[in-house]
Amino acid sequence: MKKISAAWLFATWYGCGYSPWAPGTIGSLAAVLMAWPLARAGFGSAHFLILTLALLYPAIQAAGTVEKESGGKDPQVVVVDEVLGQWVTLAGAARFDWVTLALAFGLFRLFDIWKPFPIRRLEKIPGGAGIVLDDIGAGIYGALVLFLVGWFNRW
Repeated sequence: MKKISAAWLFATWYGCGYSPWAPGTIGSLAAVLMAWPLARAGFGSAHFLILTLALLYPAIQAAGTVEKESGGKDPQVVVVDEVLGQWVTLAGAARFDWVTLALAFGLFRLFDIWKPFPIRRLEKIPGGAGIVLDDIGAGIYGALVLFLVGWFNRW
């Protein structure tokens, strides 16, 4: 049996990346499901941003390790980038309810798949930084839209 390293465990977000169906979507969903109890416990927008910044360097390192050890560029099993990107999107939320979480999930997935300028350029950065930073970029786009929706009280 192969020993699972801390880098692989973290990069796959504790196994979510091994999902046979849309591992990136499962990683994003895991981030949203974790966000709900955190928000109920008092986490706000700034807390999700701080949490993301605290995990950014370890995520880049873990993603880079898995990329190197797997031999593939941006391996599908790495989903910690989706988790952090999803939390960046939540940093734009004015409130935390099921509508906000669903909208944040949809916005992040849209921008992560679409990769509008300059996100596509970020994924060209080599190693773990490229894997993680393009999702951070998608999260920023999602956060901006979520912020504007909240600013104009559109729900």
